[in-house]
Amino acid sequence: VHGPDVIRVEEPWLAGAGPRADAMVTRQPGIALGVITADCAPVLLVDPAARVIGAVHAGWRGAVAGVLEATVAAMAALGADPSRIQAAVGPCIRQPSYEVGADLRDAVLAAGPAARFFRDARPDHWRFDLAGYCAMRLHGVAGVEVRAVRGFHGAGEIYAGDHGEAAHDRRRAGQRRRRLGQPVPRQVGDADAQAHAGEARCRCEADPAGAA
Repeated sequence: VHGPDVIRVEEPWLAGAGPRADAMVTRQPGIALGVITADCAPVLLVDPAARVIGAVHAGWRGAVAGVLEATVAAMAALGADPSRIQAAVGPCIRQPSYEVGADLRDAVLAAGPAARFFRDARPDHWRFDLAGYCAMRLHGVAGVEVRAVRGFHGAGEIYAGDHGEAAHDRRRAGQRRRRLGQPVPRQVGDADAQAHAGEARCRCEADPAGAA
């Protein structure tokens, strides 16, 4: 969808039967929220005290449109406190592989200061740090604590580089292909488990229970 809409989940639904949106929140015990991603960034959020969780499929369009901030606001409407929310930005396309043109760069920069998330590539092209941009939107705009997750190495302020993605686009090579025999990551969060642990975690599930 790549928009800012957020769904409040009260009960599970069958695969394909749910509303169309890139973000979900819930405070219902036992409900798992899941997102499927390839290039885009999976983001899990939790307020362990309020026992409220969120899951976001964050592409560049959605991030620019404010889906991350909208998710934080939806969690706050369920009783979460943004100052307590912890977020994990999961594996997504790496900056060295994400070559973009002026249209994408202009759209991102029009939404606010973000020049540091672009590196020069060939003429009139740049490499975009999607994970770092998502972390900045969460922390710098929404005031959320962004935690590192497995496969990331922090560098600088709020930068998540060196992703260990199971599938991504090789845009720099001008080819679109998948690594055969490897699943696209499905990022899953469970309200009880995350609230008990006090942090957002990403794990791969072949067939997670609850909403997806």
